[in-house]
Amino acid sequence: MVAATAGDFGPLTRPGALVAPRQMLIDPRFIRLADHFFGMFPQPSRGGGALAVYLDGRPVVDVWAGWAAKDQRWHGDHVALTFSTGKGVAATVLHRLAERGLIDYEAPVAEYWPEFAAHGKADITVRDVLSHRAGLHRVRGLVPGREGILDYGAVVKALAESPADPRRIRTSGYHAITFGWLVAEIVQRVTGDPFTEVLRREVAQPLGIDEFWFQVPAGQRHRIAKIFPHLAPPGIRWNTASSVLSWVRPVRGLAEAGMPESFDELVRDPRVHDAVMPGWNGVFSARALARMYGALANEGVVYGGDAEHRPKSGNPAVSLLRPETVETINRTQQTESRDYVLGLPLRFTLGYHRPVLMTKQQPRNAFGHYGVGGSGAYADPDLRMSIAFVTNRLGNAVTALGDARLAKLAALAQGTARRLRTASATPDLDS
Repeated sequence: MVAATAGDFGPLTRPGALVAPRQMLIDPRFIRLADHFFGMFPQPSRGGGALAVYLDGRPVVDVWAGWAAKDQRWHGDHVALTFSTGKGVAATVLHRLAERGLIDYEAPVAEYWPEFAAHGKADITVRDVLSHRAGLHRVRGLVPGREGILDYGAVVKALAESPADPRRIRTSGYHAITFGWLVAEIVQRVTGDPFTEVLRREVAQPLGIDEFWFQVPAGQRHRIAKIFPHLAPPGIRWNTASSVLSWVRPVRGLAEAGMPESFDELVRDPRVHDAVMPGWNGVFSARALARMYGALANEGVVYGGDAEHRPKSGNPAVSLLRPETVETINRTQQTESRDYVLGLPLRFTLGYHRPVLMTKQQPRNAFGHYGVGGSGAYADPDLRMSIAFVTNRLGNAVTALGDARLAKLAALAQGTARRLRTASATPDLDS
């Protein structure tokens, strides 16, 4: 039985929908993890965040701490801009459609999106897109102007008209920002519906939780925690840094893939939440991400429940994907060759990557997605566990691009889950 020191998901806003809890949930077996989390935000300058863990398809941790703004504590209903974390959510939408036969991973993208075949791209498949081998990593200069990437139609038109990088044949090239548009447009072409509507229908609605947003409803924007500090390196303007890096061969790919014009300012522009940019502008709660990955970690199934988080007749088990689908999407898609954008090996599955933990014992079959600044989430099918962390404090004192907070939290969660699995597998000698 999952024990809660304080757990109450409150009333349903609609049949089957879970709302932000009034109180936190901490399974006593995960108290060390929660204690570490609470110590991460001692003052407003450290910001705030939320952490959620699912085990065997049920929530065991749902906590929050710190500050959502300089003068506002983080509460249970806060959400955060999580950057690349949203790539895993976008991929999950596509997998729901593929499971029903609406999308074939081996089919050329142009079969669903005919304009995509331009400039020799007719043979690029859906699998190539999901594993960052479409050769369309460039966002810098893709569309004109600082605000150009807010125009979804202009961006997907430009992607369709772009030639692919020939290095795609040999290895992956991380599509830091363009990934989301490619996935979203495939989904829209197949369904005939806006991507955000398909996301609601295929992920948010089945899971019974609303906080999967690329376009944030106007009435919910007060819940978004204020992100800080600036992404640009101290003392250097973003556009200057982007321009300089684009001329330096070892890091040229990073500038091309992840440094569009005035991006450091754009991330704070409220219009970002009107746009559809699933490669980076996803706004989620930790509990929403943990619930989605909790299903993927548990053979596709997750449970709803009452205050003790047990399944009940009015809120039965939810099947997000079939076990065989989860197995398919979790297969590593390439060798250990270096990604030509990142300059280092990064093992991709179909729309996700293998997580990195601060421990010697790395998970072998876990998959999910981390984001710039420190947020992220993943599923570990071997442990039937998921973990999600969202924060408004980007990185650490050295760099805003990222840090080891999630890697440490995940290591603690993994350690607890492993001990529980070992204990459950050990026979009782007194019985």
